[in-house]
Amino acid sequence: MNNWDDMRVFLAVARAESLTGAAPVLQMDPATLSRRIARLEHALGAVLFVKSPQGYALTDLGERMRDRAAEAESHLSLAFDEGQGASAALSGQIRIGAPDGVANFLLPQVCAAIQADNRELEVQVLALPRVVNLSRREADMAITVSPPAAGRLSVDKITDYHLHLATRADEPAIETLADLRGRAIVGYIPDMIFDKELDYLGALGKQGVHLASNSVAVQLQMIRRAGVGIVHDFALPFAPELRRVLTDQISLTRSFYLVRHASDRQSDRLSRFADALTSGLQAEVVRLERIARLTGGALI
Repeated sequence: MNNWDDMRVFLAVARAESLTGAAPVLQMDPATLSRRIARLEHALGAVLFVKSPQGYALTDLGERMRDRAAEAESHLSLAFDEGQGASAALSGQIRIGAPDGVANFLLPQVCAAIQADNRELEVQVLALPRVVNLSRREADMAITVSPPAAGRLSVDKITDYHLHLATRADEPAIETLADLRGRAIVGYIPDMIFDKELDYLGALGKQGVHLASNSVAVQLQMIRRAGVGIVHDFALPFAPELRRVLTDQISLTRSFYLVRHASDRQSDRLSRFADALTSGLQAEVVRLERIARLTGGALI
């Protein structure tokens, strides 16, 4: 490998597992990336990717090289932090991976406030209906609903949040669980629930749903039409026609965690951002849940 630019191209393709996925990250066209990868493999005298119509999969050598390159990238980031100085405004790019509920209803406000105080900072939100793979450096940090059980990761609890059953205010009254009969139940696609904390059917005593999506935002839109489902309290202010129901019988509490590479705790820049992100999320959950209680806390 001749220089850091070659490493940057290699890492981007390795993480995206395709040329088209890496192209916007590097601001290069796929044809140029293909030539760059071919030139790199020729210089090394080794194959780094298995190419197919499905994308670019790393060989065993490619995986080992990716891990080393990611480690070097982390050290370069720390060097950048030292040069930036602890008192300076944050700059550069920081990517956060998050479930789409957080990404849709919390992060836009929180990230906008952080960026307003750090004009040279670029904040990217990677919204995925799955756990973000930090080991592949898909993101600099991730928000999860369960603390990871393995990996060289640093985990800090951000805050608890609450969920309740909700439906349209103009729908027939729901005063008992029996009133759910005949209603369209909205929820996750069962075989696409990526975390056990997202399985809410037990609270409803139901075996399945009638309208399903792997996206919290889509579920909310389904409930807004004519359904009933478990909704994050912090999402309710974005759907004022909905009201919480059966709050004394169905009330769920879950938690958000901030997950980072353990080595990134040495980064003043990332740590300062993580602190701002955590405090911003805590305040935003409190603010939005208070609105939900004031406008949708009564039984219908």
